[in-house]
Amino acid sequence: MRSKSMLAAITIAGLLAAATAGTAAAAPKPKPAKKAAKVIRDIRLFISADTNIQDLWQKTLIPAFETRYPQYRVDVTFDLHGVHDAQTTAKVTAATVLHKDPGIDLIDGGFTVQLGTSGLLAPETVKTMPNLKLVSPSVLKAGRGGIPYRGSSVLLAYNATTVPTPPKTLDDLLAWIKANPGKFTYNAPAGGGAGYAFVQTVVDKYVSDATRQKMTTDVVPELEGEWTQGLSTLRGLNPYTYGKNGTYPANNTATLSLLASGQVDMGTVWSDQFTTARRTGAMPANIKVTQISNPSLTGGASYLGIPRAATNIKGAQVLANWVLTPQAQNLIMGGTLNGYPVIPLKLLDPTLADNFANADIANLRPTYTSAMANDLKNAWASSVPGK
Repeated sequence: MRSKSMLAAITIAGLLAAATAGTAAAAPKPKPAKKAAKVIRDIRLFISADTNIQDLWQKTLIPAFETRYPQYRVDVTFDLHGVHDAQTTAKVTAATVLHKDPGIDLIDGGFTVQLGTSGLLAPETVKTMPNLKLVSPSVLKAGRGGIPYRGSSVLLAYNATTVPTPPKTLDDLLAWIKANPGKFTYNAPAGGGAGYAFVQTVVDKYVSDATRQKMTTDVVPELEGEWTQGLSTLRGLNPYTYGKNGTYPANNTATLSLLASGQVDMGTVWSDQFTTARRTGAMPANIKVTQISNPSLTGGASYLGIPRAATNIKGAQVLANWVLTPQAQNLIMGGTLNGYPVIPLKLLDPTLADNFANADIANLRPTYTSAMANDLKNAWASSVPGK
């Protein structure tokens, strides 16, 4: 009996083992773990400028960058003509002091240098942004921590058919305006940089070199009394500018339209906007450009800034560093903007670079800091038009 019981036990155990083995063999293999979805980091770009700069970023640079770096997405906030620069500066300042997120990772605006002067920008070196080695040291230094990425200047546009010999100096230009009533114009400075450049250039004729230097690097409202004579000169031009009654075009585009239609023979224009208008056929071939001297119209590099308090400093560095690549600089030269490059021309598309052979942004006359420029715009608005 014992042997039969043992045999039965062994038989049952064997059947159970076989059943268990069969079950294990039939079990499906575990599915491989799914790959983690690619993390997309937002880079919050704040643009304080005219619509042509907005177009440069949103239509040209950002699509190319996001193709090259699909792990990033660039979100844009746009402040037309920088009307909220003071508030944005205060926001970045407060965020830095309180160790809060300013809501901005990268800034393209005229107040960038002011932020750098105040120590509010993350310091950048060739270790964090290798392409900085391609930029002129003097242009880098002038940015006070800002990252130069393009350049432009304001030029004097003129009708070569009616003005075969354009003015060469500011004094020549002022004399020409009075000798040719209604044939010169500049836009209201709050509406665009081309008109602002004319205003600052006239004012700078009468301020000391020391004051002018301070106004391009610092905020010195106590020195604004030196603007009085320049503003008086501008007010005295009211009967001689387009309209002859102290009214002025609203913005840069309006000045270009007056030139293109032949309603004026001379006006101040941005180099990049004029080049674009000429390339697209919107500006006739008889309208040409030149630069005056003593003093010259303003220009220089435009700077990007990464706030110290930004939450995505790494992404901002990647974007700013990419903007200094030959690919991006070619887009700046040949895209919707036609801006000056900030890296050596020998690295760039020669068919585009030929157009900028004489462009040296290191030697262009700088504008005032954003705060000083806004004060000058307000001073012009209250003392010049309609007076």
